[in-house]
Parts: sequence; structure tokens; C-alpha cells
Amino acid sequence: MARADTMAEDWLSRLREDFPDQPQSVCQSIVNWLLGESPERLADLAEADLAIARQAIEYRYRILQQRYWGVSPDQGYQRLIKRLSSLFLIRNKIKTWISLSRDRRRSVVDVIQEVIQEMMRSDRHLAQQLKWIATCTQNSRLRNLLMLASIEEYCLRPIRNQPLIIYRFVNYLRRSQKGGMTQVPIGELIRLVSDEIAPGDSEDSLSLLDVEAWNQYQEEQNELEQQSMRHQVKTSFVNYLSRNLDNTAARWLELHLKGLSQDQIAQSLGMPVQQVYRLREKVSYHAVRIFALREQPAMVLGWLKTSLQEHNFGLTPTQWDHYWQGLSPEEQAILTTYKEGQPTEALARRLGLKNRQIQAQWVQLYLRAQELRTQGEG
Repeated sequence: MARADTMAEDWLSRLREDFPDQPQSVCQSIVNWLLGESPERLADLAEADLAIARQAIEYRYRILQQRYWGVSPDQGYQRLIKRLSSLFLIRNKIKTWISLSRDRRRSVVDVIQEVIQEMMRSDRHLAQQLKWIATCTQNSRLRNLLMLASIEEYCLRPIRNQPLIIYRFVNYLRRSQKGGMTQVPIGELIRLVSDEIAPGDSEDSLSLLDVEAWNQYQEEQNELEQQSMRHQVKTSFVNYLSRNLDNTAARWLELHLKGLSQDQIAQSLGMPVQQVYRLREKVSYHAVRIFALREQPAMVLGWLKTSLQEHNFGLTPTQWDHYWQGLSPEEQAILTTYKEGQPTEALARRLGLKNRQIQAQWVQLYLRAQELRTQGEG
């Protein structure tokens, strides 16, 4: 206990300096809360683990001091919800879920509050923490502030490089299903510091989340993103056809995407079938050679998974090596410029070409890659 006693004395001295107007009992209550329910565990830690524990205690204290100290419990609660709602990752996932739900009047704040309430009811680790806080102090105001700081610290714990509240949100979505995340294992040293890397792929770390539910959720999110991108591409291309060809071409695309045959499209448009076939060729030309590669390449090629930056034109590593070896130095320079996202003007000047010539070569390079890709799939 010597190590724990020393740390307790150090923290008590610091709190007296930070809060000179507070009585000894308040400072002692905060020290007890900081060191945790079993301070004797500190004596058994190796130096590296002790350093992590010290950082964790400092981090917890910083949350209390900077966000919750000196405010009313109501103000503290609003600060907690605002802090959690401001997390980019959780905010985006909740917004996506709300946009697809029946009740679109709900806000991110509403959902965060529901997740927190569910955690308060069902999370055994939080229940244990709240029970410990109740033994630290009889002061209801201080108890509420310690509770808010504990909830924030717990929600922001990095688990597999994600804040824990992300997994609690998944649990919230699937609360009617059996399973879900379990209590944080007692005695397991969890890295609490916000910028620490989450524990490795150990059995204990995996027990913190429902892996099956999380994987299913990720798959659903990927599918929703694909659907959203398809809709975005379709809308943009329909608008492009209306502007650059005519409304008949845009109408042809709408009918084509519904799965109608060319004969059925001809009947709907009141046109001869041969004219509809010519219209199809014209739309296809604009789709591949102009719209996808010049108007909206990132959108279309990202959707098709044939972008240069992320997908190497959709080629396998072997196909890409073969393709790259067959390019001239000038062609390789063009692809390198596009792959790095650099403007093409400087390259055009260096090669003695006009910018539209660079763009035309880029189109041909893409189409050549797609021919190679098609051969590999044949």
C-alpha cells in the first residue's frame, strides 16, 4: 500500500492547491475517486503499467477539472452530451441512422441521451463505478460531477481504435437481441488515456464488444453508402444528359435502370427500336468517355471501384504490374500525376502538351486498363 499511500498524499496536496476553498473532505473524496476502488492494485504494477495508470488518473482528473468542476449538475450533463455529440465518428453514424429511420425528427443529441440512459441501466461497469462514487462522498452535488466525469472517460475509452461509445451505440441499435458487450474485466489494465492505442487482439479486449453485431452493422453501413453513391451518380448523370443531350436521353436512362428492354423502352418513348439502339450507344459513349472520366470521375469510378488512387483501375496486382510495364515514360508520368492528385498543368508544360491532350490520354489509359481487366475476367 506504500505506493498507493504516496500517490494519495501527492494528489491530496495538489487538490489543496487547485481548490484552496474546498474542505479537506471534498479533496479526500476526489482522491478516493481518482485512485479507484482497489488502490492496492497499484503496488503490483510494473513500471510501464504504472506509468499508464498515472496517465489514466491524470486524464480522469483533467476531465473533471476542465469540464465539470464549478458548474451545476444540469450544466454538467449538457456539457457531457455536447462533448459526446461532437465526436465526428459517432455523430456521422447517428445521422446516417436517423436519416434512414422512421422518426427523422430526432437529433444526434436525442440519440446520445438515449444511449447514455441505456448504459446507466444496463452497463455493469458503470453501475460498479456509480456504486463506488456513492462510497466516496455523501455530497450529492460532488457525486453528480464525479459521475459525469466517469461517464465521459468511460465512453471515450479507445477499444480497437474506436471510442467505446461507438460499440454502445451498436448495442443500442440491437438491444432487443441477445448478447452485446459485457462488463470491463476486473483487474484488466485498460488503457484509459484518450490517445493510447487500444489493447491488442486478446480475448479480454474482444469481450468488450459484440463482434458479430458490429460486423453486421459495418456491412449494413457499407451497403447504405453504396446505395447512396448509386443514387448520387444516377442523379448527376441524368442531369448531365438533360444538359448535354436532351430529355429523351435522360428518360432512356431512367427506363434502362428500371430493367426495361430496348423494345419496351421504344414503346414507352414512342420511338423506332433502331433509334433507341442508337440512343443507347450515344448515352454509353457519354457515360464512359465523358461523364465518368471528365465530369465526375471520383464519384463514378469510386462507385465502380475502378479509381486510380484507391483501386488501380480495378486491376489485380499482377494485371497492374503488366499494365504498368507496358506504358511509356510519358504515360507513366500522367498516371503518377493523377494518382498523387496533382494538377496536370505543370505536367502538360513539361511534356509540351495542352491540358486537354493530357486529359485525352488519361481517358485512353483508363479504357486500356478496362480492356485488360475484362480480358482477365473472361
